[in-house]
Amino acid sequence: MVVGQWRRECCQAKLKKQMKPEEIERGLAALGYPGFAHVRSSEECHPSETVLAALASPNLDVRLVEALPWVFLHYPDLNWLWIRDQAKLNNVQNRLGYVLHLAQQAAISHPESAHVVQVLSKWQKDLEEARLTQEGTLCRDSMPEREREWLRNYRPAAAAYWRLLTGLTAEQLPYVTP
Repeated sequence: MVVGQWRRECCQAKLKKQMKPEEIERGLAALGYPGFAHVRSSEECHPSETVLAALASPNLDVRLVEALPWVFLHYPDLNWLWIRDQAKLNNVQNRLGYVLHLAQQAAISHPESAHVVQVLSKWQKDLEEARLTQEGTLCRDSMPEREREWLRNYRPAAAAYWRLLTGLTAEQLPYVTP
């Protein structure tokens, strides 16, 4: 078995089983996310696997969700075909599309990030054709109905486009400079 194939199969198994939030946190720390600099992690971690595991989680602490755009800003040269396909297989393409949007918005204000903006834009557009019609949340499926109603009226336009109930914007993200 080829090593790359093993890694993909291993990741698929993780996505089916779901990673625990503390595993995702350790993965983000291993990738160098500044918000988790205090977390000790000796495990090797792949950015794609960590983000996909987070996006497939029904409920995550907002600190974990806020870290996801940072990953794409600092690791833009990933296997995007694999990421897209795994997102579709796990029905999280809307979540991925919105996280890409957040990362792109954060990168636009930095002229040195032109390559990152280009990569993120390409894959965001690619995901647009696969948007799900069902409304969802950004890793917060336990959201109370009252909050859902409020967000339907006051969510950012991009969140509505991706059919997600979230108020998270690029301006609210810590550590997002590329």
